[in-house]
Parts: sequence; structure tokens; C-alpha cells
Amino acid sequence: MELRPYQWEVIMPALEGKNIIIWLPTGAGKTRAAAYVAKRHLETVDGAKVVVLVNRVHLVTQHYEEFRRMLDGRWAIRTLSGGMESRPGFGHEAQRNDLLICTAELLQMALTSREEEEHVELNAFSLLVVDECHHTHKDTVYNIILSRYLEHKFQRTQPLPQVLGLTASPGTGRATTLDGAIEHILQLCANLDTWRIMSPQTSRPQLQEHSREPCKQYNLCQRRSQDPFGDMLKKLMEQIHDNLEMPELKQDFGTQTYEQQVVELSQTAAEAGLLQRRVYALHLRRYNDALLIHDTVRAVDALAALQSFYHWERTTKTQILRAERWLLALFDDHKNELTRLATHGPENPKLETLEQILQEQFGSPGSPRGIIFTRTRQSAHSLLLWLKQQPNLQTVDIRPQLLIGAGNSSQNERMTQRDQQDVIHKFRDGSLNLLVATSVAEEGLDIPQCNVIVRYGLLTNEISMVQARGRARADQSVYSFVAVQSSREVRRERTNEALEALMERAVAAVQQMDQAEYEAKVRDLQRAAVVRRAVKAAQQESQRQQFLAEQVQLLCINCMVAVGHGSDLRKVEGSHHVNVNPNFSVYYNVSTKPVVMDRVFKDWIPGGVVSCKNCGEPWGLQIIYKSVKLPALKVRAMLLETPRGRIQAKKWSRVPFPVPDLDYLQDCTQGLSDLSLD
Repeated sequence: MELRPYQWEVIMPALEGKNIIIWLPTGAGKTRAAAYVAKRHLETVDGAKVVVLVNRVHLVTQHYEEFRRMLDGRWAIRTLSGGMESRPGFGHEAQRNDLLICTAELLQMALTSREEEEHVELNAFSLLVVDECHHTHKDTVYNIILSRYLEHKFQRTQPLPQVLGLTASPGTGRATTLDGAIEHILQLCANLDTWRIMSPQTSRPQLQEHSREPCKQYNLCQRRSQDPFGDMLKKLMEQIHDNLEMPELKQDFGTQTYEQQVVELSQTAAEAGLLQRRVYALHLRRYNDALLIHDTVRAVDALAALQSFYHWERTTKTQILRAERWLLALFDDHKNELTRLATHGPENPKLETLEQILQEQFGSPGSPRGIIFTRTRQSAHSLLLWLKQQPNLQTVDIRPQLLIGAGNSSQNERMTQRDQQDVIHKFRDGSLNLLVATSVAEEGLDIPQCNVIVRYGLLTNEISMVQARGRARADQSVYSFVAVQSSREVRRERTNEALEALMERAVAAVQQMDQAEYEAKVRDLQRAAVVRRAVKAAQQESQRQQFLAEQVQLLCINCMVAVGHGSDLRKVEGSHHVNVNPNFSVYYNVSTKPVVMDRVFKDWIPGGVVSCKNCGEPWGLQIIYKSVKLPALKVRAMLLETPRGRIQAKKWSRVPFPVPDLDYLQDCTQGLSDLSLD
């Protein structure tokens, strides 16, 4: 576990107790350097407690291995990820162990918990390690935690932990000028209360020996010369536009811009009570999704997504509007022609390019291991299916699998945390040699043998580019960017390269600042951030007090039937909103099959899906809280009828009335005979 010279150079201020950000390229050993700082901290600080925060669940286990080797069994380490394990409260674990490795969400929940066993204060720890610390900005969970730190700093109410940030990509914060990028770096340093951002200076040659970038290549293809399937989808969308009678809606079909337009149209239509218009907008979004899938993978994948949507509409909706009847008929009238065009149309040129890359890389000698990065879970599923079905790829040794996020309740588009860990383990030991991944695999995944990275038609920022490139750890690795020539994706990737260079210049400029000037700028930014957050909190509290809860009616977002009032709602564990009115049960159905979740919650387990009895719209899920069955509602499933008009809230925390925490004795015993008990 010896450190290299450049690792020693960057950690020296941390060994003296200073707050720093370590800026090292991916694969250069940031985690090992942090583990050594933690070891020395535990050795030298009385009553030391260390917490290591990560932003991806699979990094909890990976970091545990690095810290366990460094600490050599001398200190008690515990990993916490909110997975399927049943455990004591967070606060109890913090007392019992010397070092915790956990997702940032778990620490944030513990900081705000009112339960004695769960609650913890920041001063329970003497060292806070923030992995991928470039996420410490705006309203991310990292920054919420560090904002609490800054409040304590200025109030001087309690001792504060030392902070150690780790990143390979501080980014530019969307700045395109050097001054703007410098401001972004200074803000990041302020958010983490950083004494200095550290990167190797005297030992830079040794770093370059150990950190070689993969060979980058642009694998560009031509657009389809003919696209009968895509043209048919656009014609159907034009017919929907004609029925919608909204000429101001731009027909920029198959783009993210168009998606944003129809999402906004759906919301404004709901708030105005225009049910038919909202339905048109929802269906237009599905057609637009199909065009995006068609552009990324195959026409058959796009058609399958549309067919799945229309099957869902038929089987779940119990009330069909006039617009829905017309839209269902429109799809039915053209599905045979769409099927013919999807199965006999031209191949996607991007897939042909991807096939050539895979044949070249996996058909050559050696044991290649690679990751294909794509934008959505849907496209990841489709790419995996294509890999398994493509005849020309059956002759090369490709053993692929998905690696996607765990946060979606849709069963065919999610992975549990256990699934993720299993796939990563198999990729690490070589049982699998190709991952089809979303951004969940961009950061931190350390597979030394990985030597092929393909970024497939992605439109992302410079941080994603740097992080994805960093997954190629082996010598003579290849980083391929696959896109259509002269596309927005290619222009963005070229821009990202320029922004990466700008980021490096900005960090160097901050490092070269006079220390007094730097500290003054950081202090000013911190004070401004504390004031800004206090003002925002006051505004949110004022927003929550706009109306009395009993003044706000809850309407089904789909059929607009009034189903309750804001005063019926209570919060469980600070975030899940349940309706405790026993009469509410007349408005919904519950599926018999329970929702599968890969987390254990302290006082409840999931039940079935809750849906509107009138129209079939899904509203959320039933939770079984200490034996009592309660409906937990999604905020986007409800329209709020307020004294000043209807609104569709994006988050429960933004609703214009107060929602109290659940009081089990009071809320769950009223009308107990009417509630369904286990």
C-alpha cells in the first residue's frame, strides 16, 4: 500500500489537518491517497471518526476494499448503502465504528432524522471524505450536507470535521470564458471550505507515467439516406398536431427540445383543465420518444416501445376520453404498416459503425473488456438485445450485460443494487466482457483490465466525457465516440474537449492565486451562499404557508375527479406522502402484486400499485406502515385545486400548503375499523 510521489505531494496539507480537494486523473489513485489520509487521521486524532461519502451505490463496496486494505484490520469499518440489509440506526453505527462508507443520501437522512438511534450531527465525525466532489453544487445532496457545515462554521456552534474532496473533473460550470471557469472552481472550493485544490507540481512526470489516456477516435457515420419508418412516425405526429390545433407548437420532431415543449404543454393543459389537450401532449411525447429510440438503435425497438405504451393504455385505463379513442385508432390503423417498415427498413448507420468497432476490438487477440455508454435505460436494453441478435457478432467472443440505475419502479427498466453488484463483480473477474451502461457507470468504476470505451451518440458535458474516458484503465486502451457526421453530438464532444482545457487553465489560475486573495474570495462566496440558502428556505416556507391544507383539493391528474384534500396528507420518513383519510379508499384500486424495491425501510414495506378507480391512472404505491396499509401518492399524479387556480407541483416539498409528519397514534387509529389491517 505504498504511495507514489505524486500522491504524497497532494495529500501533505491534509496530513496537517487542512481541508483540500485532491485533483488527480481517473485511475491515478485518489481513493488510495484518501485511505492513507484516513489512516493517519485515525492514528493521530483523539476520538477520530471518519465518514466517506459516495454518490453511487456500487462505489460503497469498491471503496470498502481500498480502505480495508489500507487500515489493515486495526479499525472498525462499516458500509451503508440503503440496500436490502436490516441494520441499526445510522447514529448507532457511527458510535460503534471508526469509519463509515455510505451514500450521501443516508448521511443527509440521518442529519435530519428525529429518531435518536438514527440521528447524527456533523460533529460526530472528525474527517469527511467527499468522493466525486465536483457534485458539491446547487441543490445536490453533497451541497445540502456541506451547506449545513458552512452554517455551523459561521455560527461557530460546534467543532467541524476536516474535509477531503476527491475529483478528476471539477468542470467549468457551463462557463465558456476563463473568468467564468475560475469563478466556478472558486465556488466549488468555497462549498467544500477548501484551503487549497491540490494537484501534482514537482512530481508531475511520475503522474504522467502512471496515468495514460486512451487513444481517442471519432467513429462517424452518414445519416440514413432514406428513413421511411421515421417519416411515418412524423406523419402521424403531424396528424395529431392538426387535431390539437396549436400552430405555435414547433414541429421539431425527434429532439429533446420538442420533448420539453410537449411536457410543458401537458402541464399547462392539466392546470387549465383541458383533458383532451393533455392527452394529445402525452401521446406526442411517446411518439417523440420512439423517434429518439429509432435514431439511437433500431426501428423495431422504437415500435416495441410504442406498442408497449398502447398496450398499457388499453389494459389500465378504465375510462377512455374522446381524444384517447381517436389516438388509439390512429395507431391501430397504422401499426401494420409501421411493422412492415420497421422490419424491412434500412439499418441504422450508427449500429453498423458500432458493429465494426466491436468486431475489431473483440475479434483481436487478447482479452478485451469494454463499456458502451448510452443515454437512456431504454436504449441500453435495446442495444443489449441487438448485441445478442446481431448475426455478425456471434462469431466474436462478446459476453454482454446491462449496467443501469436502480431508481425506477418500472420493472423492465431498472436493476436492483444487488443486480448491479453482481454485474460489476462478473465484469471484474472476466465472466462478462462488455457492459452496456448508462451514466451510472461513468464515475468511480475501477476495472484495471477495461480497455475499450464507446460513447454511443451521447450529448453530455465535459465532466461526463472525462469520467467515461477514465473507465479505460488498461494500457493501449481505445476511447471511441460514435455519432453522425456534423451532428449536435459531434459538435458537443468537440466543445467538451475545449472545456476540459479551459477547466485545467482555471484550476491552475486558482492554484496560483495569492493565498490571502484566495481565502478572501472563498469567504465571500461562502457568506453569499449561506445568505442565498437562508433566503431560499424562507421563500419555500412562505410558499408552503400560502393556503390552509383543507383549502386545497386533490384531483386525479388524468380524469380530474376530486379525491381528497391537502389536509388528508401526512409525511412518512420526511418524504413519502400518504393519505390517512379512511374514506379515501373509495377512490382507488390496489394491485395484488407488491412493488419490488431493493431498499429496506425502517417502519414500512411496499405493497401494490395504487391507481385511480375512475380512470386507471397510477397514483403511487401502497405502503404497509406498522401493519396499517396507507396509499403513498406521487406528486405528479395529483393536480392541486387551490383558491387561486390549479397547479401541478413537481415535488411534494413545493406544494403551497403545510403537510405534517405522520403521527401514528393519532392518524392511524382514527377510523381504524375502516382501515385494512394485516
